[in-house]
Amino acid sequence: MRKITKEVYLKWYEDMLFWRKFEDKLAAVYIQQKVRGFLHLYNGQEAVLAGALHAMDLSKDKMITAYRNHVQPIGMGVDPKRVMAELYGKATGTSQGLGGSMHIFSKEKGFYGGHGIVGGQIPLGAGMAFGDKYHDRGAVTLCYMGDGAVRQGSLHETFNMAMNWKLPVVFVCENNGYAMGTSVERTANHTDIWKLGLGYEMPCGPVDGMNPVKVAEAMHEAIERARRGDGPTFLEMKTYRYRGHSMSDAQHYRTKEEVEEYKKIDPITQVMDVILEKKYATEDELKAIDKRVKKLVNECEKFAEESPWPEKSVMYDAVYEQQDYPFLPHKL
Repeated sequence: MRKITKEVYLKWYEDMLFWRKFEDKLAAVYIQQKVRGFLHLYNGQEAVLAGALHAMDLSKDKMITAYRNHVQPIGMGVDPKRVMAELYGKATGTSQGLGGSMHIFSKEKGFYGGHGIVGGQIPLGAGMAFGDKYHDRGAVTLCYMGDGAVRQGSLHETFNMAMNWKLPVVFVCENNGYAMGTSVERTANHTDIWKLGLGYEMPCGPVDGMNPVKVAEAMHEAIERARRGDGPTFLEMKTYRYRGHSMSDAQHYRTKEEVEEYKKIDPITQVMDVILEKKYATEDELKAIDKRVKKLVNECEKFAEESPWPEKSVMYDAVYEQQDYPFLPHKL
């Protein structure tokens, strides 16, 4: 694995802080009804992405996830301005404003969504890995899911096929404790989700998902196993979200005290503490990073606000292949 240096820690801090502030801004404009529909935020889970990116080869590896999917494409290299524009439903968005919050997508950067159907991305991730193996691309697919999605039958079918064919895929369960408002304890008679891999003799294990170093180490091992042709791995990232399942979630199923307890191990704070302890940066230098992050978030908001709405014809073009389709209006 690449060394975790001063530069890595500083990049982690700036990236994770930007992801957090980017989504805080989304929450604010959502309340103003500038972003509509559902909005699922990643606050608290940033270490899962930061650690994974350190272990990936971004020139060829791919990522696919569920609907909590705004910051992953940014980490993969997608322009954050285009991500925010997509959430606004603007023509400059990653899907021309037609996908919205749950469907950020960038084939160019290896990010394959954003999927609104719970667990729907799991077989797709295996399919992408099958394609890479068939064409001998040497690429690995990271396939993410929530703790609720592991109860879908498609996961078991996919695990079986992935092991049979030794597909180059890493399955990652981001276990933040709750499937919407249902705790893990209420969904099965065991709480160690990683053990689902044992039934398929798939290498599996739990990971501290609040610490990017632990994530990077586990992901490096899993990615290298997949790349050398030894097949998939299933990792359970034990993490936590500080906001509700979505913006419409009243969060009656957990206490404020529980949330505050998890904030004591905030991944951003953990990284900042190491930076200060090892004198990688001064407090003034960290303030300069904070200022830079705030400026970029404001630029993203300005870009989204000023971008045009998509033409109505784009919507029809995305749905209909036949241009003289009888139900299309003659003048769009």
